[in-house]
This record gives sequence, C-alpha cells and structure tokens, in this order.
Amino acid sequence: MNYQRKLVLIFFLNFIILFSCEDNSKILNEINIELQEPVGIANQIKMIYTDSTEIKAILTAPKHLDYTNLSFQYSIFPKGLKVDFFDELGNKNEAISDYGILYNSTKILDLKGNVILKSYNGSELITNQLFWDIEKEWLFTEKFFTFQDSSYDFQAYRLDTNKEFTKFQTGELVGKIIVNDSIDK
Repeated sequence: MNYQRKLVLIFFLNFIILFSCEDNSKILNEINIELQEPVGIANQIKMIYTDSTEIKAILTAPKHLDYTNLSFQYSIFPKGLKVDFFDELGNKNEAISDYGILYNSTKILDLKGNVILKSYNGSELITNQLFWDIEKEWLFTEKFFTFQDSSYDFQAYRLDTNKEFTKFQTGELVGKIIVNDSIDK
C-alpha cells in the first residue's frame, strides 16, 4: 500500500511539474524590447548578400548586435566592419569603418569613424561618416570627405553618388579636377 501511494504521489508531482511549465519566449521578448536589449550577439560574423545566386556583398565584423526584436529593426557593429561589394563584372570594392549600423527596413548601412571606401580601379574615398543605400547602390554623406582617383583629387562637404562615382554631386570643392573641354555627343 505504501508503494502504491508513493507511485501516485510521484505521478501527481510529475503531472504538476509538467503542466506548470509554459512558453516564456513572448515574455522574454517583451522584456528585451522594454530594456532595448539585443535579441542576439555574435562574434566574428560573416554575412553574404546575394541576388539571384550572385554574391553582391560580403560583410564581416568582429561583433554583431541584433536588434530585430524591436519595431524598428537594426543591427549594430560596435567594433567595426568590412564590406566587400561586387559589381556586375565581379570587381571587388571595399568599405571599412570603426562602427556601423544596418537599418533593416530601409536597407541603409550607416558607416561611422575612419570610413575608407576603396574601389577596384584605385579610387579612394575617406570620411568620418558614410551612408550606403544597399538597394539603390547609392552613397551619401553630409560630412567632410576626400576623394582621389586618376582624374580627381579633392575635398568637400556633402557627397551624393552612385557606387561607381560616375554620377555625383558635392558641396563646394577644394582640390584638383581634370576638366575635359570636349562635348560628348
């Protein structure tokens, strides 16, 4: 009789323990949202962006903080990042910075601190902040920058350009620019 009571008691306790457990993931996400804590932290990451099986960009960073649990989703790269992005011919261009924020909904990457953008053709852009619109493949900044390539060597505030630097607008320029007097027809 004692054995049966112990068995019933053990069964009853297991039943209570089993059914008293609940899924707390929703509560944990709400706590993270209130505290503005990242949903994930990763070290030594490598993110590959593709379009129709073609690699468009490879982002590497020593640390990644994922805030996709918030209503305005973003990711932070607090220890810097490097982005290798490729044109249609597979030519590699490189961007590095000390800090970065990727805004998921707008697909804009905000590069901050010692930003250097090197093109496969030798052109180089240096600034303290650069925004990169990933979908439109467009770069812009309101900060002071320097730009050098085989035809240009100048500094200015404000830049608005495509990734090839073939169409760009700047503020007032300082430096050397080679001007071709011929008119393209």
